[in-house]
Amino acid sequence: MITVNKLFFGYTKEVFIKDISFMVNKGEIFGFLGPSGAGKSTLQKILIGMLKGYSGSVTVNGLEVRRHGNAFYENIGIDFEFPTLYEKLTARQNLKFFSSLYSKETGNVDRLLGTVGLLPDADKRVSDFSKGMKSRLNFIKALVHDPDILFLDEPTGGLDPTNSHVMKQLILAEKARGKTIILTTHNMQDAHELCDRVAFIVEGRLKALDTPHNLIMKKSAAKIEYTYTENGMEKNGECEINATAADRLLNSLIKQNRILTIHSKEQTLGDVFMDITGRRLT
Repeated sequence: MITVNKLFFGYTKEVFIKDISFMVNKGEIFGFLGPSGAGKSTLQKILIGMLKGYSGSVTVNGLEVRRHGNAFYENIGIDFEFPTLYEKLTARQNLKFFSSLYSKETGNVDRLLGTVGLLPDADKRVSDFSKGMKSRLNFIKALVHDPDILFLDEPTGGLDPTNSHVMKQLILAEKARGKTIILTTHNMQDAHELCDRVAFIVEGRLKALDTPHNLIMKKSAAKIEYTYTENGMEKNGECEINATAADRLLNSLIKQNRILTIHSKEQTLGDVFMDITGRRLT
């Protein structure tokens, strides 16, 4: 669905995006991860046709982006980090207006509102919506024309845990419908839960690209942590998961039934990002 080959871009004469290449498959959730100012949003803007002065090749849905026409936007949906809604209009009026911008048949507005629990508030002005309600409305605004590809920029940014969970379930539901989804975020937990593959972007360069699981397992040796009793006191122990047979204490405790708890522990995706890039996600 998306192919990027030897992409370079700069806002000035100085190159900002430097020699990036990758592919995104149909039905995949592909994440751009990196700290603020790393180039994630710039890369997304190139993919959606907002920035054309690049070198290299960028094809989206089979079309070289720098040569796109209006029909290009009939097949992509965009959910920016900050809602782009008309606050004096109601939720229903917003969706009907944005639906009118497309030449293709659009989805039923009430059905879309119902999918995100906003149908009871359909005739309420958006200015009276909470942040979570605006985020859900902005999300379905990107779906009114049933696009093939969704571009999501920090979709859970600033949401409380409940609304964040709702948003992630909505994203996974669109993946289940066969959508290709580009997720731009610096939230490693979101990336780990949602993405099939992730690309680490730092200072305009692609530092790593793989599944979250593979990145974690390649970069760190998983460990086993356990607790046990000794002289009436609870103590802790650990060993690498591939060295359990050599851990005399662990094996002795197992034979004596003195293990209280035991579990494996791997690095988080954020830990791996720090190891690979030397940067924190801020």
